[in-house]
Amino acid sequence: MPRRSPTRLDPELNIDRDSYEPAYVQLVNILRRQVASGIFRPGDRLPSESELRQRYDISPMTVRRAINILADQGVVVAEQGRGTFVKPIELGAATFDLQALQELLNGEATSVRMLEASIVSADERTARKLALIEGKRAIFIRRLLSRNGKPIIYHREYLLYDPRLPSIESELEVTSLRGLFDGIGATELKRGELTIEAATLDEEEAVYLEGTVGEAAVLLEHVFYGFDNRPVSWGWFISRSENLSFRAFVGVRE
Repeated sequence: MPRRSPTRLDPELNIDRDSYEPAYVQLVNILRRQVASGIFRPGDRLPSESELRQRYDISPMTVRRAINILADQGVVVAEQGRGTFVKPIELGAATFDLQALQELLNGEATSVRMLEASIVSADERTARKLALIEGKRAIFIRRLLSRNGKPIIYHREYLLYDPRLPSIESELEVTSLRGLFDGIGATELKRGELTIEAATLDEEEAVYLEGTVGEAAVLLEHVFYGFDNRPVSWGWFISRSENLSFRAFVGVRE
């Protein structure tokens, strides 16, 4: 199917000279809105730099800056000698966020109950995840998150045992979970790896989550690293599948 080159630009969308927003930001928003509303569709060529300059009475630099931002956002792609085209939806580029989990942690109806905080000897799996020698000491934490009194998420976590690390003290506080998802906690962490898997409840999980053994569940495993690139903590959240889901958005939002 040949690429179309629509020339219609929404006459109601203009650059506001009195706005606090720079002209290039306004142009980005105008073009994004036109893509989202279907004025420009995947494969369509955007108006040329000259057309955009004349339509909105802006400089070439403003147009180029706006187009570069749209390209960085994955909305358009520039083809040498041909123009700038709207990118098609790419499902392979979809990313899932943890907004559902963050909303649960920050909700006023959510409570976090500390079930256990103890020093244990690292078994083979824990030692491998935390880059420890098997048998070395680690801190083991179990938490139960409930919403309106109903258990939603069972959390288990192992941390390096080092009293000098501020993460140990902060992790023993229930607020550390909320801080981590808000970006205000555990400042000594450099990066993390998260894995979402389908799982089933074992006997222990079924008891705490008031489910049944073998019931479908969602498991979110996490490993966090310090600035020396060594693992600091490893753990996992598990929830009955009916209580937790993750969503992704593809395409351009209006």
